[in-house]
Amino acid sequence: MQKRVGLWLAALGAAVGGLAVAGAAEAKDYLGVACQSPPPTHCSGDACQASLANPGNATDPKTGRKFWLDYPCDLKPGDKIIFVLNIHGAGSIGQWQRHYFPAMDYKDKYKLVVATPTAATSPSRVAGQPGVRVWVPDADDAHLQNIATEVIDAFGARNIKSFWLAGHSQGGATSHRIVCSDFFKDKVDGLLSLSGGRVGRAEINPRFGPPKADGSPPDPRPAGAGGGLLGGANLPACQFSHIFETGEHEIVSLPDTSPLAEEFGCSARVEEKEVVDDQPGYVWDYARQGYPVWGMKARPGKAKIWLYPHCKGGRIVADVERLDKGHTEGLEPHITEAIVKLMVEAPGGKVSGAAKS
Repeated sequence: MQKRVGLWLAALGAAVGGLAVAGAAEAKDYLGVACQSPPPTHCSGDACQASLANPGNATDPKTGRKFWLDYPCDLKPGDKIIFVLNIHGAGSIGQWQRHYFPAMDYKDKYKLVVATPTAATSPSRVAGQPGVRVWVPDADDAHLQNIATEVIDAFGARNIKSFWLAGHSQGGATSHRIVCSDFFKDKVDGLLSLSGGRVGRAEINPRFGPPKADGSPPDPRPAGAGGGLLGGANLPACQFSHIFETGEHEIVSLPDTSPLAEEFGCSARVEEKEVVDDQPGYVWDYARQGYPVWGMKARPGKAKIWLYPHCKGGRIVADVERLDKGHTEGLEPHITEAIVKLMVEAPGGKVSGAAKS
């Protein structure tokens, strides 16, 4: 009898195992990308430099340009997702941005779909000098729209709980530029500015910028110069939740009011519990570290979050200041997750609502 039971259990185990293998083999790949957890080409510290040239694991079929796609490996039919279009800054690349704001680490926990593209290289303004990757309207807007369309179609418009633009530096400025464009205004529910623009300007450090070739700080900017990078006073032409994140050394100070919060009828800002990270972020500016305003080597740290509560429609308006940090130090794990949680809590429905209409 014991022998028969043992044989039966063994057969059952083999059958279950076979089903598991079959299930894994039949798991859906999105946009030709097989899901991986942890995410593919994951790196930390100096080791990331070797992978920065990798343009991604997915392809924009209309342009042939590559981008990174990270998504939950346990998606089930009808699961609701948060779509994040993660946009790097001038001179950077998608693989660096993917590790600078590593939302990919939380894709399974919070059902995130993260697309991280790379800008086209613009011709140099100086003869004989290489060009720089920057987001420009003609070359890049169509690429960003193509990626958004591909992701929405692949995962299903009805399954997208919310759609966020996340941009660092010039990528943040680009997000501000396109968020209310004809294509994005009825799709984007939230904008995360990673040192890339606040609705209601944060005064920029007069010595903001990369260090000189000898490592010394840049010359002070003329009064009023560079304010556009960290935001403007004009309200946007469409409505969205807004999270502004900055390093302490990049700005003179954060305003204690927000015109967007006033527009949404939010209450006065409330300081949340300080976020403490004992682990560093993954990346930094490897070629120009050492000037605090621009950024040091990634290291542990603390961050403050101010939330404007009780906004109309449940919208999120928040400011995040990473203490003793500059412009290019990758976000630490706990502050990354804290920001992701705010994104998840924010209302959405633009994409799915359009799908139902």
